[in-house]
Amino acid sequence: MSKKITMQQIANYLGVSKFVVSKALSGKAGVSDHTKERVIEAASQLGYFSQKNAYMKPNRVETNVRSQGSSKQSVLVLMPNIRFQTKESLYWGRILDGVSAELEQRGIGMVILSEQSIDHFTQFINLDGILGIIGIGEISSTMLLEIHRLGMTMVLVDHEDYLIPADSIFVDNYEATYRLTKQLIGTGHNEIVFVGNTQFSRSFYDRFLGYRAAMEEQLYRQQKNDGEKITSLSYSSCIDRSFLNIEGFESEQFAQQLKQWITRQKVMPTAIVCGNDAIALGAVQMLQALGINVPEQISVSGFDNIEDSYRLSPALTTVHVPKETLGKKAVERLLNRLATPDEPIVKILVKSELIYRDSTAARE
Repeated sequence: MSKKITMQQIANYLGVSKFVVSKALSGKAGVSDHTKERVIEAASQLGYFSQKNAYMKPNRVETNVRSQGSSKQSVLVLMPNIRFQTKESLYWGRILDGVSAELEQRGIGMVILSEQSIDHFTQFINLDGILGIIGIGEISSTMLLEIHRLGMTMVLVDHEDYLIPADSIFVDNYEATYRLTKQLIGTGHNEIVFVGNTQFSRSFYDRFLGYRAAMEEQLYRQQKNDGEKITSLSYSSCIDRSFLNIEGFESEQFAQQLKQWITRQKVMPTAIVCGNDAIALGAVQMLQALGINVPEQISVSGFDNIEDSYRLSPALTTVHVPKETLGKKAVERLLNRLATPDEPIVKILVKSELIYRDSTAARE
């Protein structure tokens, strides 16, 4: 049986006093935000919060935020206004719509918090009326650790944090991009690049892994047929040639980065697999501005199937993400977790659908 993790052990681990650890874990004033974050992170890493009675709820003040009906209990939805995570977003907004529709059908209220401020969370939200929390998109580790410290039930959509034991809902990012890349390979494409920043989100990273798996599989098959020895260097060089890590995909900087990359290529890609539709739309517009025909010269695919994807000319080949379903599944999972709190943590993958449109074509 493992020994109990104490505040003194956390203090020794960080090189601070037990008094500092106690104040940080109880949410009291007198400890800087940086120190509080270090304490909460260390406590999580050492397993302090997995122990019974480890959670200490701070004093709360009455909130001015109210759900749709004051007599109903509500679910708090965290969707920090970063990285275009807004209600107006063609991606994140649709997930929020799914959460809202499912809660309304079940007669449960909803409170939306769009700030990543712990002060707003602990001081201005009346947690006594909150059933649980649904986090949509990227949320800071500090905020998640604070929620975890309070012992609140939480489900994350399109995000996860290795420090936080929480149920999560994702689309099948890896499998979808693997299938899409295999289809491009099967229709004659031999120079395929992935465009997207793998550190932008867990979904982008999984999409890149699916693309890479398909590319490595094809490389292995080609070298096996040619009788060549398969080496790690072979895999590495293939992926290095095919990987384009671009930041700021909804800015002029992105267009410039992609333009500079395209114009210095000795061998032009035959297809571009993009991390999402926003990147793909920008890529098509940039290629057309350079006089490169899509898909005759370069095929382009996206991911998410936002409304703008079929308004483009040519219409965008993409992966349909059932965004409203992700939101509804998050509500279902939260209520199931509340009913069965001792069940193992789960990661739910929702099946996507490949949609082939005019922005991709077979190579002759």
